[in-house]
Amino acid sequence: MNHYILIQFEYIARIITAGFCGALIGYERKNRLKEAGIRTHFIVALASALIIIVSKYGFNDIVGTPGIGLDPARVAAQVVSGIGFLGAGLIFIRNQSVSGLTTAAGIWATAGTGLAIGSGLYLVGIVSSIIIVIVQITLHRDRKWMKLPTAEQVSLKISNKADSIEYIEGKFKKSNIEIINMNIKRLDGDWLEVVIYTKLPKGYKKTNLLKLFSDNPLIETLEI
Repeated sequence: MNHYILIQFEYIARIITAGFCGALIGYERKNRLKEAGIRTHFIVALASALIIIVSKYGFNDIVGTPGIGLDPARVAAQVVSGIGFLGAGLIFIRNQSVSGLTTAAGIWATAGTGLAIGSGLYLVGIVSSIIIVIVQITLHRDRKWMKLPTAEQVSLKISNKADSIEYIEGKFKKSNIEIINMNIKRLDGDWLEVVIYTKLPKGYKKTNLLKLFSDNPLIETLEI
């Protein structure tokens, strides 16, 4: 088997290895029911490895030709830029809550591992993939030791009574919920729209906010 064929198998091995490292990262995301799972991470890592291989070795036949200069880093830089568009589509902002940020960062990191393995840095790419998975598992916010106070927006439509605002403030105070900011808007029909930005205690489930006001008939709508 000649040297050319052996080199091609080496490149294929890099692509496959990169794909499996991406799948490893995607498996953890899939278990978290995230938007990007095994297939997405597999393809991102595989494609990144393929592109860097083409960038580094695909133009060997014209290397040294007078008047032609090659910069393999250019194509790699475009991979990082392109991943930015994919990552941006995974990030959603609703009220004060941001979702998809870790998955987007994982996609970006997956591209990096693909570039590393495609460049021949097997150990760097594989170890980086393992570190990414370990970090995503151990530093997840579901872990007890990672429970931190969180901010949450609460929107209420409540009857405009003399003690309506005092009632809301009392409920939050009783549950040790800090009110950061409160906006009040008067609506037609003697109703108030109250938007409250709160700081929830450590480990407090935001679904408990629904139970907090469920016993008040003066509240028509509640949104968190």
